[in-house]
Amino acid sequence: MDFTVAEDERYVFIARTVKRFGYGRLNRADKAVVLRFLERVSGYSRQQISRLVKRGGERRALVKRYCGSRTSFARTYTSADVLLLAHTDTLHGTLSGLATKKLMERAYGIFGDARYQRLATISVAHLYNLRQRPSYQHQRQVWTKTRPTGVPIGERRAPAPNNRPGYLRVDSVHQGDQDGLKGCTTSTLSTA
Repeated sequence: MDFTVAEDERYVFIARTVKRFGYGRLNRADKAVVLRFLERVSGYSRQQISRLVKRGGERRALVKRYCGSRTSFARTYTSADVLLLAHTDTLHGTLSGLATKKLMERAYGIFGDARYQRLATISVAHLYNLRQRPSYQHQRQVWTKTRPTGVPIGERRAPAPNNRPGYLRVDSVHQGDQDGLKGCTTSTLSTA
């Protein structure tokens, strides 16, 4: 069962709930339950609910402080552009931002692919912003397993000098420590 409050009634509902439960007199655990309930029912974030509850405890009525039509910036890059970026990264293996930008510039400028018209002028920094969008993340999830190292650390084998002079082989054995005194280390030196 899903219980939600209509968008135009949310502020009234929050103020009524805060007053009904006496939010200011509740202990911390009970306040958390009320906040979680308001968060689920209203659809607002935890931070927004905290601000509204604080305002709801005041004597004056809880009303919206902004008008319905806010000014906002127009979106330059559409969701189709984000999906195209994800497709490009899939084809080329998620190159660096600068390399991807150059690929999209060439796709539009040299090869005339009209899909890349907006992405051809994107900055490298904003390209990384687009890669952080949920639609991109949903389209392009990559897991890389840990690669084993190719450095032979601690590998015991005889040197292979290929008949060239100047190679030394040193074998060392540490006897260990006893009663706080350092044990002896013996080394064997052989030339190849």
